[in-house]
Order: sequence, then C-alpha cells, then structure tokens
Amino acid sequence: MLAVRDLRSRYGRIQALHGVSLDVARGEIVVVIGANGAGKTTLLRAISGVQPITAGTVVFEGLRLDTCAPHRVVSHGVAQVPEGRHIFGPLSVVNNLHLGAWSRRGEGRSNDKVLRWVYDAFPVLHDMRDRPAGSLSGGQQQMLAIGRALMSSPTLLLLDEPSMGLGPLIVRQIFDTLVQLRRDGLTILLVEQNANAALALADRAYVMETGQVTLEGSASAIAANSRVRDAYLGHRATTQDH
Repeated sequence: MLAVRDLRSRYGRIQALHGVSLDVARGEIVVVIGANGAGKTTLLRAISGVQPITAGTVVFEGLRLDTCAPHRVVSHGVAQVPEGRHIFGPLSVVNNLHLGAWSRRGEGRSNDKVLRWVYDAFPVLHDMRDRPAGSLSGGQQQMLAIGRALMSSPTLLLLDEPSMGLGPLIVRQIFDTLVQLRRDGLTILLVEQNANAALALADRAYVMETGQVTLEGSASAIAANSRVRDAYLGHRATTQDH
C-alpha cells in the first residue's frame, strides 16, 4: 500500500532524514518509535506532503505522493493527525469534524454516513457535538483530531504522538479505538514515544535514530530486542536478552 524509499529531507542546512525506507501493507498497524529529534514527525510530514523532500520516493497504491501537493495527498486517501491536535477551539465539535470532510474524495460515503462512523468510534464526540471544541478535555480533543481526519474517508491514517500528555486510561481507550478502526478496514502508520503501548498495538515496527531507520521487524520482535527494551521500554538489558 505505502512504500517509502530512500527518503531525505532537511531543515535549512540540517539533514533531518537520511535515506529512510519503510513499507506499510494494507490492513496493518505499523509503528515508528524513537527519541525526540529522531526524525519521526519529519517522516510523517514528508509522507503527507507538508515537509519538502530532497530525494527519495513516496508511493501509495501505485501513485507517487512525493510529487503531489498536500491537499492532493488527502484526496488520494491519506490523512494525518498532527502532533498537538490543532483543533479549532471556538468552533463546535461538529463544525470541526465537517472541516475534515472538505477534501474528501468524490466517491464513497456521504458526509452523514462518515459522521455516523466517527460518532460510533468516539461516542463522546456525539454527546458534545454542539460544544466549543476548546472546552473539551485533552483526551477528547485528541479524539476530535482523529475524528476530523477520519471525515476525509482515508484508507491510510498517519498519527503523530496521539498519546502525548494523556493519562493511561484515555490512551488505552484511544488505542482500542484504533484497533477497531483497523478492523473496519483502515491502515495505520503511527509515530509514538509511548513504545510499550504502541508495540502492543502494532503488527510491525521501525526504530528511528538521528534521521535513520536502525531497526525493523515484527512488533513482538522489536519489543523483545534488548537494545530497544533498554532504550525505550523501561527495562535494563540482561544477558538473557541477547
């Protein structure tokens, strides 16, 4: 479904991505983990067309996304939930959701049907649909940000740090919803610093360090890796881990 090859990007003179390659198959949840500054957010921004790339390709269902403007990327079925949510606080919840549908592809479900899908995924958004989005809790705002992305009827959802600043119960609720969305047919590429929760959710994983992929494999294999456990999962490596 998604094939990223030798992707390179920079901020001025600073090289942010050094030849990153990854694959996401249809129906998978794939997670990218790594420390702050590893290039994870830049990778998602480059895939979605927001961050310019200097070399490499991004191919989604046979289409070169790296040559598309960001709004065209969305219209081809890729939606991103950015770090920090970026909801419109003065607008109502339902109006925030409708903003996500402006670039929806012409075929497929009607706005009302997609809206019902979002409300099924996040019932609290239906309950609070007429409230200003700025009055929602952090967890509810994250649900709204995901719901807004879903309004474009994507086939691939890019999520950047959805657990940031949220309590464990809310994180579990959101991640459980992501599993259900995958059952509904959505493919998910997730960038996440909460490596324990993300690896438990994912099918496959990539580890990024200083703008490069340094490790990849099944989520269970990555979680069992001694270096990953020591660096990201809160475990100290032991001789049995090697």
